[in-house]
Amino acid sequence: MFRMVIFDWDGTLADTRDVIIEAFQRVLQNIGCYVTDEFLERQIGIGARNMLKNALEHSGIEYDESLIDRLLREKIEIHLELTHKVRLFEGVTDLLEALKSKVKIALATMSNRRIIEKVLAERGIMDYFDIIITADEVKVPKPNPEIFLKCAEAAGCKPEECVVVEDSIFGVMAAKRAGMRCIAIPSGSYSKSELRDLKPDLIVESIKEKNTILEYILGGEDPL
Repeated sequence: MFRMVIFDWDGTLADTRDVIIEAFQRVLQNIGCYVTDEFLERQIGIGARNMLKNALEHSGIEYDESLIDRLLREKIEIHLELTHKVRLFEGVTDLLEALKSKVKIALATMSNRRIIEKVLAERGIMDYFDIIITADEVKVPKPNPEIFLKCAEAAGCKPEECVVVEDSIFGVMAAKRAGMRCIAIPSGSYSKSELRDLKPDLIVESIKEKNTILEYILGGEDPL
């Protein structure tokens, strides 16, 4: 049995794809930067600053940090306007309720704190999380393990006492580099085969597979 479960947000607990892409596209197109939705989708999880830089570089647009800072501020304000469109995946509340009081629950997201706190409050699930670490508290984004290690530190847990639930290749890599176990769910932008290549400890088709996830987290045995 693990002492703490660390959940990713975008693509893991919530379907945020359309909101994220709309916010980025509106900001980028305002400065004449045009990339495909798929280009943005495949980078969700590495942090907004890196996503903006990659989009500008892909389009051959020169930038400095002051431009990135301005675009980030604009993107956050747009994103805040769109949180009502965010949808929790079916089964999320049931899983969180089943884990509550049995283990510590953390949220590790490369989203901005203002955004995540607003959407958690809107969806009524803020109280499930003992710890929330956002992009605001992280110097280096996933696949660097910093965000997961900060969760462990905040909870007073060793990395090996933590299991991460992720949908992206960046998140799985970060979990492995943190020395934590990882449950992968192909509910975001990455396929089951792409996730399997990174050798997570468990892959499930959906977060609705509550019993399988609980057996792994609470049962104390590695199903693989």
